[in-house]
Amino acid sequence: MLSEIKSAYLAPKGLNELLLNEVEAVIAVHDRLIFSSKPFIEAHWAQNIWKNTKIISIGSINDASKKLKALQKNWCLYSFTLHRRAKLIQEKLNFKPQKPLKFPITFPKTDLGSWCLLDENTLLASTDCSSPFPNGEPSFIQNKDDPPNRAYLKLFEALTLAGKTPKQGEFCIDIGSSPGGWTWAIQKCGASVLSIDRSPLDKKISNLKNVEFQKRDAFSLLPEVFIKEGRQIDWLFSDVICYPEKLYEWLSVWIKSGICKNFICTLKFKGKPESSIIKKFTTIPNSKVIHLFHNKNELTFIKPWQPA
Repeated sequence: MLSEIKSAYLAPKGLNELLLNEVEAVIAVHDRLIFSSKPFIEAHWAQNIWKNTKIISIGSINDASKKLKALQKNWCLYSFTLHRRAKLIQEKLNFKPQKPLKFPITFPKTDLGSWCLLDENTLLASTDCSSPFPNGEPSFIQNKDDPPNRAYLKLFEALTLAGKTPKQGEFCIDIGSSPGGWTWAIQKCGASVLSIDRSPLDKKISNLKNVEFQKRDAFSLLPEVFIKEGRQIDWLFSDVICYPEKLYEWLSVWIKSGICKNFICTLKFKGKPESSIIKKFTTIPNSKVIHLFHNKNELTFIKPWQPA
């Protein structure tokens, strides 16, 4: 059975079922880690995907460390059994836990592999994982004073994975913006923001330089007005609460217009997500639909997809 493992998927906390609905040929589930006998797929609900896994026989803690180091330098443990033995191996690897990241960041070229113990003398490892964060969990330095909520952490994560951020001189639209967590993050990057919601922004955010707020239905905003003005949109952000189908229809108009370069949008689901609407988003060229660590019952759409 162990020799059949070809890939592994780490589910977000509480979302095993959604990931199990995507993964085929499941041969075992250990806590949040799902093993498959088929090559990896780009599962949307995975927090981290272990691609092209290797099963390695080990004779001791030192032997395990030596064999992992022979593959590459940096390793992250996901422990679901034999925790003490696994911890001792991880300590031998001398991989220091990541300190909270200061946004914006540029990832180093070194890759981060993932591994686990299957039994006392066998481990599973992958040098090729979908997330650059340990077990798919980024930790950013938090600002507890300026933003009105913690929503900015979700945008920090999305922008980091996209490999680019808004810049000074760029113009962005942020819909569903109240109370202003994303608008705050965009403005801190140096860009100008048109912030749109039916509810007002937090006063601290609306008073920021280069922030303009319009109280209106976000979906009434269409690209034609900007096309007539000859104005280019650099980024379009959406964390609006709505059915994904409505977001898809509105977003399709913007993408077709060609007026905007970059998109980051949250797909929010009530109850069980419908795979059909997720598939529609995935068919948009040069894009990615992923579950962020800071997502809940949500997925995030990123276009263009240029991973770090």
